[in-house]
Amino acid sequence: MAAPLSIAFFASSLVSSYWNGAATYYRGLVRALHRLGHRVTFYEPDAYDRQSHRDLDDPDWAKVVVYPATESAALRCLEAARGADLVVKASGVGVFDELLEREVLLLKREKTQVIFWDVDAPATLERIGKNPHDPFRRLVPQYDLVLTYGGGDPIVGAYGAFGARGCIPVYNALDPDTHFPVQPDPRLQADLSFLGNRLPDRESRVEEFFLQVAGELPGKKFLLAGSGWDDKPRAANVSYLGHLGTRDHNVFNSSPMAILNISRASMARNGFSPATRVFEAAGAAACMITDQWEGIEQFFEPEREIFVAASGDEVAGILDRLTPQVAAAVGSRALTRVRAEHTYAHRARQFEAIFSAGARGSGAAGGTP
Repeated sequence: MAAPLSIAFFASSLVSSYWNGAATYYRGLVRALHRLGHRVTFYEPDAYDRQSHRDLDDPDWAKVVVYPATESAALRCLEAARGADLVVKASGVGVFDELLEREVLLLKREKTQVIFWDVDAPATLERIGKNPHDPFRRLVPQYDLVLTYGGGDPIVGAYGAFGARGCIPVYNALDPDTHFPVQPDPRLQADLSFLGNRLPDRESRVEEFFLQVAGELPGKKFLLAGSGWDDKPRAANVSYLGHLGTRDHNVFNSSPMAILNISRASMARNGFSPATRVFEAAGAAACMITDQWEGIEQFFEPEREIFVAASGDEVAGILDRLTPQVAAAVGSRALTRVRAEHTYAHRARQFEAIFSAGARGSGAAGGTP
């Protein structure tokens, strides 16, 4: 790229992962962009008790602006972002999303591009598809570009149908500096562990792929982590940790025989949407079992680098025959693959390629990672 970019980024939170699954995605991308010389100011609201559950001090690789969760404060931050080379409005800020999606477009200038970065594209597209009066629907064509957390060709095509000038997936990845193998913690050892917050379009899948499996395999040990599961009925062989800060993700991923990934229903339907946790677990050399979704083979080779289960019964079957030796070999191969092809350094170079090519109005389309 000819010169470093100044980037104003409006999103949920960089410094707190509390009820904020996109935190590690933002951190990995922003840190990698900083290493390439770009300057990021990250604007996040003081909302949902995230600031009281911070798990990251203000970093030296981004300027973090935490603003009160008021309309006037959001407007002041928009004014402060004026003149940036690139202004990003991410989905799911959590407060004043409609205002930000509308007002951020007023910052467009000849030297300022404004993009929408959708970290939950399946849900966004389903919402605006069902409601012809959704305010965001008419705004889509006004953004210079839409970037997404994943989704592949189905999401690219859907955004194109709503008039997006271009849509490009920038997939989750690994930050090798923060996710890596560590010594197991005996307190976190289990046959199968799952980390994920309790969300409406994930809960029934957690019941099938994890909780019911635990009930069917009383001789095995299961570990559940994430916010919101306190009152969820579970078998005696399921231990519950509650919210797990990012500082503990490495040891959580390194301690059990296998880690389970369960996609949200909308992401499983669309495919091509690997969760951040998949790359984090691979970075810790964990043996992963994932629910089935289209496009897995673009990221990991089934049966060699990851196990794929189409149902809870298949999870139970995999777990029943899995040995620590096989699990270690699968995890090792996943680590090699993710470091070679799927780090945030790879994604940051993709980002540079997008904008050095002059993505504004170019009709840029998606592609494989």
